[in-house]
This record gives sequence, C-alpha cells and structure tokens, in this order.
Amino acid sequence: MSIDSEPGAPLPPHRTPQDLAQQLEVLRTEMRRRHEQSVSIFERVGPGHRQSAANLIDYLTLRQYDVRDLQESLAELGLSSLGRAEEHVITTLERVIDNLHLLAGSGDRPRTEAAVSIREGRAILEANTLALLGPLRPERSTRILVTMPSEAADDYALVAHLLAQGMDCARINCAHDDPERWEQMVDNIRRAAAETGRPCPILMDLPGPKLRTGPLEPGPRVVRLRPLRDALGRSISPARALLVAEEQVSSANNTGRGGPTQLPVPREWLEKLTVGDLIGLRDTRNSRRTLEVVQIDGTGALIEIHDTTYLRTGTRLVAPGRRATTVGSLPALEQALTLHVGDVLTLTGDPTPVAPNGSQGIDDRGVASGPPRSPGPLRIGCTLAEVLAALHVGDRVFFDDGKIGGIVTATRANEADIRIVLAARGGSKLRAEKGINVPDSDLRLAALGPDDEPILRFVVSHADLVGLSFAQCSSDVVALQGHLEQLGGNDVGIVLKVETVRGFAALPDMLLSAMSSERVGVMVARGDLAVECGFERLAEVQEEILWLCDAAHIPVIWATQVLDNMSKTGQPSRAEISDAAMAGRAECVMLNKGPYIAEAVAALDNIIIRMSNHQHKKMNLLRRLASWPLSSR
Repeated sequence: MSIDSEPGAPLPPHRTPQDLAQQLEVLRTEMRRRHEQSVSIFERVGPGHRQSAANLIDYLTLRQYDVRDLQESLAELGLSSLGRAEEHVITTLERVIDNLHLLAGSGDRPRTEAAVSIREGRAILEANTLALLGPLRPERSTRILVTMPSEAADDYALVAHLLAQGMDCARINCAHDDPERWEQMVDNIRRAAAETGRPCPILMDLPGPKLRTGPLEPGPRVVRLRPLRDALGRSISPARALLVAEEQVSSANNTGRGGPTQLPVPREWLEKLTVGDLIGLRDTRNSRRTLEVVQIDGTGALIEIHDTTYLRTGTRLVAPGRRATTVGSLPALEQALTLHVGDVLTLTGDPTPVAPNGSQGIDDRGVASGPPRSPGPLRIGCTLAEVLAALHVGDRVFFDDGKIGGIVTATRANEADIRIVLAARGGSKLRAEKGINVPDSDLRLAALGPDDEPILRFVVSHADLVGLSFAQCSSDVVALQGHLEQLGGNDVGIVLKVETVRGFAALPDMLLSAMSSERVGVMVARGDLAVECGFERLAEVQEEILWLCDAAHIPVIWATQVLDNMSKTGQPSRAEISDAAMAGRAECVMLNKGPYIAEAVAALDNIIIRMSNHQHKKMNLLRRLASWPLSSR
C-alpha cells in the first residue's frame, strides 16, 4: 500500500490499525527522503537551529497531503490525530505508528535518531523566544510589544508607565520621526527598564520600500477656532488658542491635536501682552472678532473667543495701544482626492503635486483665491514609479489600508488608469502618503534599499532587534544579514515582517535562510497582509504562519489592530477582545500607539493572563472550571 504521490490528494481509505500504520510509515519514508535532499540546506543553517530546520522540513512534508480521513480514524482509536504535531513532527508520527503496531499485535519499530522530542520542541521554542524577546512576566504565556508614540521621546513618565502596565518590549517605527527622536526614545526606554528592573528589548523597524501615494497641492494656511455650543447654538465653552513666539511654534499642535492651536507672532509683540488684554481682528470672512488673553506663562499667551473664527497667515492682530502685528506662517491644510465607485484614477510616476478635485487656487501666502476649479481628470502620483511597469490590465490596486480599491483598466508609459470599485458611500478621501497595495502584480522590490542603510547603522548601535519590512524572498534576508555583518551587528536579532502575498509564499525559504542567524522571529503584519490576501482569507493565512513558525521553533509577533479601538478611544469592541484572546497563542502581541495605549496594555495583560490558563497554542488546557460546580445530591 502506498500513499497517493500527488501532493494535496487525500490518503487512500484505511480501516485497521495495520493499514493506518502502513500509511504513516509511507509518510515517514517520504520525510526521510526529503531530509536526504535537504542536506545542503541544513549545512547553511546555524548549529542551534538544525534540529528545528529538520522539523520544519518534516512539517512541510506532512502538509503536502490531505490527512483528514486518517486523522478521524486515529481519533476513533484514542490516538493522537497529528493535529498538534508542529513542534515535534516525526516524534509524534513515530509514537502513533508504535501504538498502531501495538494495537495490531506487532513488535516495536525503530525510531529516527536525533529527532525533536515532545518536551524538546516546546523547550526549544521557549529558549528561542527568551533569547529574542526577553523574559516572560509571571502567569503570562505571551509578551506584549508596544509601538512607541512620538511623545515617548520627551515623556519619560509615559514610557515608565507602559512598563508598569505590562509592556515587555518596545518598538520604534523608523518610518516616522528622526534619529534624534529615536535616540531620545531609546534613552527613556533604557532608563525605565533599569529603574524598574524589567528588561525591555527594543525592536526598530526599517521603513523598507515605501509604495505610497504622491503629494497633493497644499491647502490654504488657515486655522479654525470653534467654541463648543449646546443644542440651541449657544456657546458653552470658548475656543482656545496659544499665541507663541514665531521661532517656538510646534507643528505638532497646529491643528489643536495634543494641545491648543498655536498662532505664531513676533516675540517682541507677544511679550507686551498682559492678562485681560483684548485683541481685535477681522477673520478670513471679514467678520470682526475679539480675542481675550486669559493666561500668560513660559509657553505663550492663552487666548479665548466665543465666536467661530478663521485665521490665516497674515491676519492682522491689534492689541491695546493700537499695537498691530500679523499672524506668522501657519501650516497648509491637508487636502485629499474624493473618490467614488466608478471614478477613474490615473496613477502616475510624476512626483509633481496634483490638485484635488474641485479645489481652489492658492496664493503665495497659501490662502485660497478665486472660485473652485472645475473637476478635471483624477490623478495622483506614487512614490515608486517602477510599480507602474509591473501593473497589467485586470490587476487589483488598493489604497489606504484597503479602504479604497480599484481595477487597472489601461496602462501607459509611467501611468496606469484604475477604475474605483471600492469606496465609501458618498465617496472616500485619498490623501498623500497613503499606502498602495498591488497584490496581483509581480513587483520585485528589494526589502532593503539605499535609504535603509544609514538607518541600519543607527539600529545596530542602539537596538536589540531589527524588523525587515516587506520581506519577500530569501535574498532579502541574506542581504540584511550581510549588512549586519559589515556593521558588526551579528548579535542583533532579526524579525521578518510578513506583509505581502509573495512574502507569505516565500516564508519557508526565508525562515531557513534566517536560521543561519542566532536570533530570529516573525511578525504577522496583518494590516498590509489583509489587503494583499483579502480580508476573508486573513484568518486562514495568519493560522498557517503560526503553524509554520511553531514547526521551525521561531517566535511569532501577532501585530496590527490588536485592541486598536481601545488604544484610540479607551473603549474596546467585542470583536477585538476575542481577537486579543486568540493572539495569546503567539509568543508576542503588538499594540499600536494611541491616546489610551497604557489602558490597552493593562487590558491585554489581563486578557492574556486569563487565557494562559485555558489554552497553549492549539491545545485546550482543562483547568478546573469554577463556573458550573456540580451540586451535591
């Protein structure tokens, strides 16, 4: 009796223990054959990972066949159905074969030497996770990784609070901020770890190839001050703004997020203001308005107003004593294209900023002038022009994390027309610097580009781990390892970020290449991956990544949108609580930044501790249930 040689085909029918044993022996023979073919692979793998590489090959061999009928037959006999064999494939297989032969009345069978035992499989994975991500907290089976907000550079107390709430590792996304801010974050993380006595490894993500929408023309340089009103339109809380010296204005607060809107003015004019001063002006609608100074401190003069007011760069302000000045340079408002289903958007490699549909002209001060333009062709650039050559008619293109989607209808030199088939009712806004996904295109971009090399030098000197964004093939991994060796960073752990369909397909090869390094992990970047593979397939894909990495004894970081609503609003959705509970099967769970990130860390810590008593990987743990005690009779 032999197994069907076609991968993916179901195994032949089987009834007796002897039949089942013979079927499994065919699988074992196939695993041995694959081992002989993989000698050159094992030679490239580091000594500490060779058993794991062999186990990975065993798992890939097992999963070439449909064994569901066989599993059912094994379960009927009270034997392992191979459903939890990832960490110790051939050992589990051979123990089942032994038990089948005992049931059939035959003797002991030889076993594979140096195979990973059941205890060893879990121990190897735990040791690799400890080496990569640091120690676990008591009662918890999973670590928590937190993406550092920009405020972590200045706010040591925030970082220390995150550690106290349950953060185990910190992530710095090098696609944002700059080396000066990164260094300040690193200093705060190291200080907090030292003062709390809790190790906190630092992961720094390389930006990778940035396939994003190109620039749009800037909007007017205008800010709106709007008081809070009741249902009858009466002002119940004034609008506030902060008059600051022009050289001290912070772009972070120019929209009112993170503090009052900042209005830059000359320092000598500002320093003569006193509390109670009334400042007159005419706003952009030529309406008379009066600002009242209510507080003065080292940051500037806080003003209040009870009427909605629009101020632009150059608005004239008149203080007591007829001291006049003008508002300094305000940031331009961010503009957007509005896209509806049926629209045709031209994606171009031209980096010139484009005008939004129906926008107005902007004068040299950044102020709108003239009537709105008549709608013209919808166009937007992309940051990597080479993607256009890889697009073909019929390919799908998604924008802004899949919120907008379309189909390529025509291609030209350096351009492609995309008919929008996915957008919100009433239209979706597409802004500059939003991600673009092209899941049907054979886009072969190296994960490590010239812009990443100086960042990698910083990572080697400051971080414990480096995240390889958009890893798509084994050559990407080898390139990173080569750069690390040149920079003296062989001790830096490598985290492969699986973000594309191509990266998912190449994951076994990437793992085997990465296993020549001592410390390796995988991040399931579910945001881009969901767009690439389709939301309906994401659950299946993330499960398969977990299984494959378990077989390789490689720790997994479950990332993107875990407790995302809670991080942003303070209130979790029911669905994301269940998602967080499922995430506990990974070795680490990543939270993204948000105003309520500390609360999200505490909630995730609680969820993982609870679930650690009920589940390990795919195994349900039968702890005593206190929920339904048997009543005495």
